[in-house]
Amino acid sequence: MKRKKRPRRLFLRSGLLFVLLLSLTLAIVIFSTGPAFVAKRFNSTHSSTIQQITPESKALHQSLTIADLHADSLLWGRDLLKRSSHGHVDIPRLVEGNVALQTFTVVTKVPAPLKLEGNTSQSDSIIRLALLQRWPISTWFSLKQRALHQARQLQALEQRASGQFSIIRTATDINTYLAQRQDNPQITAGLLGLEGAQAIEGKLENIDSLYEAGFRIVGLAHFFDNEVSGSAHGINQSGLTPLGKEVLRRIEDLNMIVDLAHASPQTIDDVLQLAQRPVLVSHTGVQGTCDNARNLSDRNLQKIAATGGIIGIGFWKTAICGENADAIVRAIRYTADLVGVDHVALGSDFDGAVRMPFYVADIVQVTDALRKDEFTDIEIKKIMGLNIIGLLQQTLPKKRSRVQGS
Repeated sequence: MKRKKRPRRLFLRSGLLFVLLLSLTLAIVIFSTGPAFVAKRFNSTHSSTIQQITPESKALHQSLTIADLHADSLLWGRDLLKRSSHGHVDIPRLVEGNVALQTFTVVTKVPAPLKLEGNTSQSDSIIRLALLQRWPISTWFSLKQRALHQARQLQALEQRASGQFSIIRTATDINTYLAQRQDNPQITAGLLGLEGAQAIEGKLENIDSLYEAGFRIVGLAHFFDNEVSGSAHGINQSGLTPLGKEVLRRIEDLNMIVDLAHASPQTIDDVLQLAQRPVLVSHTGVQGTCDNARNLSDRNLQKIAATGGIIGIGFWKTAICGENADAIVRAIRYTADLVGVDHVALGSDFDGAVRMPFYVADIVQVTDALRKDEFTDIEIKKIMGLNIIGLLQQTLPKKRSRVQGS
């Protein structure tokens, strides 16, 4: 008796089931481990640069109100309430580093490959992170929605933090929070910033939407020219557009702060000619210690300081031409000597897809290096945070209110 052949249909069905199970397994592995792998790869540190800290520096550091103007930590899909073994910033490490205020800056689009100069807006590497982290479908097609999604992430963090973390939206918020921190130094706070006005998608009214979502610092450009302004890394490196001038006025009307990080030289000149309020640069280097197209000239520094503004010195190699706290302080010293210590602050670029000298928990390295460079205790207090706090108290809206039309 001949043996019956197994039907071909059964083989096909089994093969299809195998492919589906394999695809499902790969998807689970990718979506569960992919974000952590990406964050580890792009946000590393130089562990060999950590120096022994003197008892005097430790004591001074614990007395400081520390503020940092730039971190891209919302981009990487980590739970920032949990201490992580990768990435640069989370709430436990902010508390450990005695950081009182961390600006969380939202990235919406980055070209690929990324270059220091000559980027176009045609490519978009952030879509990969959006897919990998399962962001809402609306974020796949809208830069505004990407910004709002990351703002909601920070708001959810605030709600889950049981009082350990709060978002600063007004000058009153700052004063209330600082009073609370006097009694409980185990709390920290955040501020929302936007890295590049491409997120308004060419519509002035979208500034109002971002304000309502909690954004208080607005960068006009990131790595490419947009409808508002030219970028230092773009093709044309033009200045403010007609829309850009309206955007500047609206930002100031809402008591938000203009951020000139990544802006083209012409954009910086245009803004400083029109601005009626202090501006800042959230993260930068200075050409006086590290000469490249990313960093600010002496003329830029002097004009920004003349508005009453703040220059946030970055921690990464392109900004400081070095890989330790001494290189950071070298840029701080140059800037302070040129425009005055009242206009210098920290602008780390933590979690900005760059390699750092240390995690935020070890930011005492900067305090120690400032002492070694013979800054006074009062000057160190200003640089490490009081300059930023003072600008926010002066500039932010006094209390929370709805936008009253544009």
